[in-house]
Amino acid sequence: MIADEAAALAWLEQLPGFDSAAKARAERLVAMLKEENEHQNLVSSGSLAEVWRRHIVDSAQLLTHVAWPDVSRETSGPWLDMGTGAGFPGLVIALMRPEMAVWMVESRARRVDWLQRVCDDLDLKAAKVIGSRLELVESQAVSVISARAFAPLPRLLELSARFSTKATTWLLPKGRSAGQELAELTGWRHMFHVEPSITDGEAGIIMGRLEGPTDGKKRAKSKRA
Repeated sequence: MIADEAAALAWLEQLPGFDSAAKARAERLVAMLKEENEHQNLVSSGSLAEVWRRHIVDSAQLLTHVAWPDVSRETSGPWLDMGTGAGFPGLVIALMRPEMAVWMVESRARRVDWLQRVCDDLDLKAAKVIGSRLELVESQAVSVISARAFAPLPRLLELSARFSTKATTWLLPKGRSAGQELAELTGWRHMFHVEPSITDGEAGIIMGRLEGPTDGKKRAKSKRA
């Protein structure tokens, strides 16, 4: 497990694709985050002392569960990050893989403004900030669905299953509740399991594929679809 900032930076250095350009983008994101956090509460102030472990690596670890180059802007649907908030994991995924379409859904206006400013500053042309409630986002098949502290698992699936195909990879950091949420999930056919987080020995990531609702269960529909 990664226990401190030095270990976090060392882990990033061995991550495929973390070249000098990606490192510069990540350093810029960290600087912008610290500055903006003085104006709006993007993340807890205490977490900034371990920003590389708590936010950058915690997000970047999701890339190790996706096959590359199977996910790319040219060959498949976008990476959909729901309830992106301060940009984790969405912004980190986008800066690590700037060639890939990453859609970040966030409804709060000040967060939307922040996300767009970062995308513009880091020249993340393939990234897209969607300032809307998820329920109002038009349905489209995506390659990856991620969400960090967005909603309880049953509600999350109800809102987002319409974006999923049997080939979509789900990556859901759930902290200490991961195992319990998955064990209590009913009403869905799935191939989910819990992977341990490399940044917190007690946290887990629910990941896998969703096959669909069980008989009699309806998916939530987009109001624009």
